[in-house]
Amino acid sequence: MARSRVARESIPAADRTALAGWVRDTRNRTLTLVDDLDGDRWLGPRLRTVNPPAWEIGHVAWFCEKWVLRHAAKHAPIRADADALYDSAAVPHEVRWDLPLPGRDATFAYAAEVMDRTLERLEHGDLSVDDVYFARLAVFHEDMHGEAFAMTRQTLGYEAPPGEIREIDDQVVEGPHEWGDVLVPGGTFALGATRDEPFVFDNEKWAHRVEAQPFSIARCAVTAGEFARFVEDGGYRRTELWTPEGQAWLRLSGASHPLSWRDGGGRWWRRRYDRFVPLELRHPVANVNAFEAEAYCAWAGRRLPTEVEWEIAASGQRDPATGTLSDRKRRHAWGDDPWREGIANLDARIGQPIDVAAGAAGESAFGCRQMGGNVWEWTSTLFAPFPGFTADPYAEYSKPWFGDHRVLRGGSFVTRARLIRATWRNFYTPDRRDVFAGFRTCGLA
Repeated sequence: MARSRVARESIPAADRTALAGWVRDTRNRTLTLVDDLDGDRWLGPRLRTVNPPAWEIGHVAWFCEKWVLRHAAKHAPIRADADALYDSAAVPHEVRWDLPLPGRDATFAYAAEVMDRTLERLEHGDLSVDDVYFARLAVFHEDMHGEAFAMTRQTLGYEAPPGEIREIDDQVVEGPHEWGDVLVPGGTFALGATRDEPFVFDNEKWAHRVEAQPFSIARCAVTAGEFARFVEDGGYRRTELWTPEGQAWLRLSGASHPLSWRDGGGRWWRRRYDRFVPLELRHPVANVNAFEAEAYCAWAGRRLPTEVEWEIAASGQRDPATGTLSDRKRRHAWGDDPWREGIANLDARIGQPIDVAAGAAGESAFGCRQMGGNVWEWTSTLFAPFPGFTADPYAEYSKPWFGDHRVLRGGSFVTRARLIRATWRNFYTPDRRDVFAGFRTCGLA
């Protein structure tokens, strides 16, 4: 990225204020998620799917310091040992519990100093468009770690984040939750982000033409009630339903039902953070991996959508003149307007998934619900670069993970709304069950 220093006045005051507000907001969210993690929970158990909070809090602060203060503004390091402690590209996951990490107070003090210096720069310094880019990158990075902190709390059975779970009466949703499919026409589609986006990650670049055949896709994500029927029909014992990779995972894991479920003797229960609640049959199944999703599809005579199909169903539109795909697509499933509460289950405003039939105002042009928020959705697509891919300055974001991760789309109930757009590609290895992820299905023909 070329660096062209421009005068402070060229960055509008409103943009400075908004960006500084984001920095404060993402840090407040982080503190809400980690403030009670002390004692044994400060490091936590060694698991492949979580980081020690003592390390992760320092890491998000270090990332902001590295890119906003040191890279863009050329400031000297605040801590001489920060790179050795917190650089995720250089410090292997398995050794993060063994590092000479600062104590709790020193870690929070370091994070506060990084934030204070960042705010001072954003509000009073001479800024370039590059400074704005890296500040956004740091905010979005911390937003994603905020979701990871929520996943950690769920994985380890900690209490729900303070004030986060809001009970709702989802029985008022009208209409069935098994609404069947919508038919999506074929045609040419521009997959990926367009250049008018204010910020995108490198793996979204750039929109390129792909040819799509007509397909049918479920209006709603698979519900917990639907998945329970698969479990009760012996789905985890019927190895013929599982791919070879899924069979290998099944043998190793010994799984017999989704990770957070418990059989209560004729009734399923689900662990929501630190307590079990009756399984919400109309909510999307969550915390299942790609292998479980594929086995369900085989049982149901269905398949997972490709990421091309998912993005078309979320953002595509029908050309009224030709009946094929239009050249125009939406920024979000619900349209081009910014997110607002009630249109999609995002931002931890409710703190749990909701009925799959909720959110009529957030429907895509083809009639699919909740293709933004509620749960991430697995696709059948291996995470790979788009044509002409070039890594952004934060080169470790995408490139190391091409080839063995699977693409997820949409967002979850804890994903920050400012991150959401229909082109955003999330990615995890297909065995991960700690992700707030479910899936929707496509017809075979």
